[in-house]
Order: sequence, then structure tokens, then C-alpha cells
Amino acid sequence: MGQGSLSLALSVGIITFLLGVIWGEPFVEILRRLRMGKQIQVELSDQHQKKVGTPTTGGIMIVIPVVVIVIALNIAQVVQTGNGASTFLPVFVLIGFAVLGFIDDLEGIRRTRGPIGTGISPRAKFYGQLLLAGLAAAAISLFEGGFSFANQLYIPLIGFTINLHPIIFIPIAMFIIVGTSNAINLTDGLDGLAGIITASAFAAYGVIAYLQGQIFLVQLCFIVVGACFAFLWYNAHPAQLFMGDTGSLALGATLGTVAVMSGQWLLLPIIAIVPVAETISVILQVASARYSRKYLGEDRRIFRQAPLHNHFELGGWSETQIVQRFWLVGILAAMVGVAFALL
Repeated sequence: MGQGSLSLALSVGIITFLLGVIWGEPFVEILRRLRMGKQIQVELSDQHQKKVGTPTTGGIMIVIPVVVIVIALNIAQVVQTGNGASTFLPVFVLIGFAVLGFIDDLEGIRRTRGPIGTGISPRAKFYGQLLLAGLAAAAISLFEGGFSFANQLYIPLIGFTINLHPIIFIPIAMFIIVGTSNAINLTDGLDGLAGIITASAFAAYGVIAYLQGQIFLVQLCFIVVGACFAFLWYNAHPAQLFMGDTGSLALGATLGTVAVMSGQWLLLPIIAIVPVAETISVILQVASARYSRKYLGEDRRIFRQAPLHNHFELGGWSETQIVQRFWLVGILAAMVGVAFALL
């Protein structure tokens, strides 16, 4: 794949950003008029309580441009040559998880009974994620003609590739897609945090896809980067709107799908080190609380509060400090991931 293809992908990403910034202001106003205000859980800090009423479901601002531009850019190519159909799989994942997240956001806004700020039941959400991830994983595994790295596990540093049977590959791919979706969702707790971390990860996989010659995947990744940057224009502290599950679930699942399609999914915990750390912090927090109550007779927890960004916030870091420092870690991790892909 030549430099022209990378230039096109970067150019389309820039166009996506500019268009997003232009239509972002009226979009925010529409959400305000529709009273799509976020409800904040009572256990969060006073700083978070000040954000009550800020429009949510802002992930729509990312999803719609990505879907429209990717389809417009590739539909003619697919019709004429039959190539590029694989690009539409992550688009399907993006749309499916966005719809699931939107339903969850709406339920959280309209909820009058039960905990404030919660949406559909965790079980219903998880089943929906499993269904969508299962369809995507099966498509990647069983229709190998359109996916260059289907059923493959590439081991970095060693440079060795293992071909996996679909019976093994599909559950692994499902776990990656669902796990990444929930990891980005947990990361979405501070102004600008999830957007900037996700954009960095997609940029890294865009470079990896370029090295592999997957032109359509390169375009998708940098279109998502442009859309995330446009969203961040309005999500930067103090945020004018929130991503909501509409954006976080969709972006996380799409990132997991891209990682699987690249065959470089072992690098995902490195490239997405911040969401992974956020997820691990929640797991450790729950486990420590259960263990201490059962065996020590008192409630002891590892962190002040989980996910991890809440721990640092209660430790005295400002919201801006946390976002900027986590972003620095995310950028460095993305660079390390790309470096491993080159070896």
C-alpha cells in the first residue's frame, strides 16, 4: 500500500474532524432541547454532581459521521471491485453497540425508580453485547475471504503466527470485543478521558493496518480518530456533552473488532493500557471488598474508589491532571504497541 493511501486516510480523518466541529454546536443544542441530561450516581464526588443535566448520548456525534463517511468512501469500491467489504463489519459493530448504548442511556435518563443514573439491567446489556460480538466474531472467522488475518494469532517479538480453529478463535474474539467495549465504558468518567484514549488507540491500529496493507481498515481507523477529535472539541473540560454508553460501548467494541481483524490482538492490552487498568481496578476493588467482608469481617478495599480515575481524583488530582497524565500514558503505550508490531 503506497503513501497515497495513507495520505487519503489522514485527509479523510481531517475532513471528518472539521465536519464534526461544524455540526457539533447545533447537535449539542438539540440534545439540550430534548432534555437528554445526564443523571449522576449519588456515590460520586461533589465535582461530578455539578455535571448533572449535561447532555449525554454524545456518542451519536461520533457514530453518524463515521458510518456515513466510511460507507460513502467505500461503497463504490465494493460495487466495482468486490474489495473492501470487510470494512463494513466494524461499521456494523459500531452501529449495533451504539444502538445498545443509546437504549441504555435513554433508560438512565428516564429512570424514575431504582438507582439514579443507571440504565438497562447489566444482564440484558451483557447478553446484547454477547449477541453482537458473536455475530462479528463468526463473520470474521467463517468468511476468511474478506479478512486477511482471520483465525490468526500473531505473537509479537517472536514474529510467529498461529492459525486457530474457529471453535477457539470465535470465543476469544467475542471476549476481546465485549471486554474492550466494557473497558472503554469504564474509562468514560472524566471530561475528555475516553475520547482521547480511544483516539490514540485507533491511531495506533491505523498505523498497524497500514503496515499490513489493509487500506480499508486504515481509513476506518483515522476516520474514527477524526470523529473522536471533533467530539473532544465539545467534551473538553468543562464538557458541553458526554459520550454516554452510546459512544463508549460502540467505540470499545469497534476497537476490539479492529484489533481482531488485524491479527495483532495480543497488543491490545498494551495499546489500550489505560482502559485495561481501569477494568482491572474495578475487578480488584470488588474482589477485595468481598474477601475482606467474608474473611476479615470488615470492608477493606484496595482503592479509594473504582474505576482508577476516581481513585486519583479522591487522592487530590484535578480532573484535568488525570486526563492529561492518563493521555500521556496512553500515547506512550500506543507507541510501544506500534513498535512491537514492527518487530
